[in-house]
Amino acid sequence: MSYPGYGGHGGYGAPMPGAPTHGMQMVAGPGGYQAYGAYPGSFSGAPVNDPMWSYFTAVAGQDGEIDSEELQRCLTQTGISGSYSPFSIETCRIMIAMLDRDMTSKMGFNEFKELFGVLNVWKQNFMMFDQDRSGTVEPHEMSQAVLSMGYRISAQTLNGILKRYSKNGRIFFDDYVACCVKLRALTETFKRRDNMQQGVVNFPYDDFIMCTMAI
Repeated sequence: MSYPGYGGHGGYGAPMPGAPTHGMQMVAGPGGYQAYGAYPGSFSGAPVNDPMWSYFTAVAGQDGEIDSEELQRCLTQTGISGSYSPFSIETCRIMIAMLDRDMTSKMGFNEFKELFGVLNVWKQNFMMFDQDRSGTVEPHEMSQAVLSMGYRISAQTLNGILKRYSKNGRIFFDDYVACCVKLRALTETFKRRDNMQQGVVNFPYDDFIMCTMAI
């Protein structure tokens, strides 16, 4: 059963597109999906044979974490954008915010790998609608993309999203990813507070500002 306002392939409790499963996390990387454990902001016990590790360590500081500018360089080096334009610094900021569970405004290797898996899912979704490989999709295609990811939102809300992320009537890949980041982050924030799973929560003002402004 799904509730108004939630993404749900298989219901309220189903993981959202690109979200890690409980327990061992699975992410898409070179050569297919692979499991990984936890690698916090430290190089000790690092997975030196992991193909993603070299990209991460090339830009990470001594604390074993990367900020938004380093993430931008790292993602560019991995080639995740393919033929599309590299991610903007603002999109990289909100990518970090989406997974910044320790509120450091930085990302460790474990979070980076989770992000990389999510981006692969979103990229494949985008490419399904970008048939001419122009790097953009039209508003009606963006609507289909959002709905295909399981989000159940009103036409009015969807129209507002399209106006926010379109440029000259088109949605670029970078803006599409920024939209996906906010949809996932805000939906997960909402779900954590909806203990009764009814699609309705009460937000104290300060909590609401924190949840929305931090992304």
